[in-house]
Amino acid sequence: MVSPTLPNARPDLADVLRDRRRRLAHRFTGAGAVVLWSGQAPARNFAANRYPFRASSHFLYFAGLPLERAAILLEGDRLELFWDEPTPAATLWHGPAPHRVEIARALGADAAFAYGDLKGRVAALQGAAPDSVATVGLVDPHLRAMQAEILGRPVSPPADGMGVDRELALAIVATRLVHDADAIAQIRHAAAVTVQAHRAGMLITDRATHEVKVRAAIEAVIYQRGAVPAYNSIVTIAGEVLHNERYDNPLLPGDLLLVDAGAEAASGWASDVTRTWPVSGEFSPTQRAVYDVVLAAHDACIAELRAGVEYQKIHLLAAQVLAEGLVELGILRGQPEDLVDCDAHALFFPHGVGHLLGLDVHDMEDLGDLAGYAEGRRRSERFGLGFLRLNRPIPAGAIVTIEPGFYQVPAILEDRDRRDRYAGLVDWERLAEFKDVRGIRIEDDVLVTATGSEVLTADLPVAAEEVAALVRE
Repeated sequence: MVSPTLPNARPDLADVLRDRRRRLAHRFTGAGAVVLWSGQAPARNFAANRYPFRASSHFLYFAGLPLERAAILLEGDRLELFWDEPTPAATLWHGPAPHRVEIARALGADAAFAYGDLKGRVAALQGAAPDSVATVGLVDPHLRAMQAEILGRPVSPPADGMGVDRELALAIVATRLVHDADAIAQIRHAAAVTVQAHRAGMLITDRATHEVKVRAAIEAVIYQRGAVPAYNSIVTIAGEVLHNERYDNPLLPGDLLLVDAGAEAASGWASDVTRTWPVSGEFSPTQRAVYDVVLAAHDACIAELRAGVEYQKIHLLAAQVLAEGLVELGILRGQPEDLVDCDAHALFFPHGVGHLLGLDVHDMEDLGDLAGYAEGRRRSERFGLGFLRLNRPIPAGAIVTIEPGFYQVPAILEDRDRRDRYAGLVDWERLAEFKDVRGIRIEDDVLVTATGSEVLTADLPVAAEEVAALVRE
């Protein structure tokens, strides 16, 4: 069991959490109470050797502390904590922990009980109506079975919640979508650590023999600053593999290194940044040409971000700018608008331009598309829109990523049906001249404001010359 520490430097935490619970209570009126579980760490290969514990983000948002095997019960803005203090044996292995009453005081709980008391408390609230207590199903099916046993009814995976659980999920989305000042401050901190980590990766590249050396430098900075990686870092010369998690390739002159890495603060709030830089410290002419096209899309999207804008419009703007640039380079043929309409740009930019960011690096994506898609909207079956993670008007206070890219993915470019469909729209001989551009992505974290936006990761350069200069430095 993880021994939690009290946030001595956060005397305002209880007030922040109370305000979040009040906002949820204002939006959720579908059941008598809400129970949210923190979860517990899964075993890695035997019971005593476990993966690091990471509390459910929904629990963290309203309870603030990463308590393992804990639950909170909400009635309106009233909170009850259910958590067992560590046993003497657990203290032997993991050290002392604060008492339950101290934990309860820190998070502003109105009462605190042993975890074993939860089932009886839930039963007393439910009476003959099991649906009078709502929850969000945990991702782990074994833990969902535990939730179902305590609630006396089936509990679905979070993305498939039904009835009161779905109503609760929608209320949580509405509450978490617009970040409060505390959340923004925490994400700023995570972003600052991430900027430092990327700089460390750039500075060591000229001395690194393999990808793993750069990854180690990046993650060392993240851990040294009291954070953890928000996701498995991507540090690869194979930039066409979008979520590459191998680090064994040697770094050779002429390679581009794509690095997608972000810090998660101790509070759980995340950052998500990508840069692509030349291993040698100098872009080749073809690499620089494509890099500038991707950067133009990145900059155009950020310039258009503001409260109320449709995120799909931002995605299509990225597609338009990329298509224009690829036409100028002679890779695509035709009018950019027509190329986007028929999804020709998606041959090189198959994913969406970004996603929500918060306590989850893809914020609230455990709820499926409930957070990313406005109510009533569904994923498109179009090649160029099917991987869009975000399709809603973006409110002031939301934080999103902007991450256009260019990739030469063999599974896409060598697909016979696609080659036939786009035969007249791609100059394949011209494309062959860009074989040293396997993948380029540029990603920043952006706070949407009433009048525009603020790039939270602006301290990390994006201009090609500045990036290359850091590597040479």
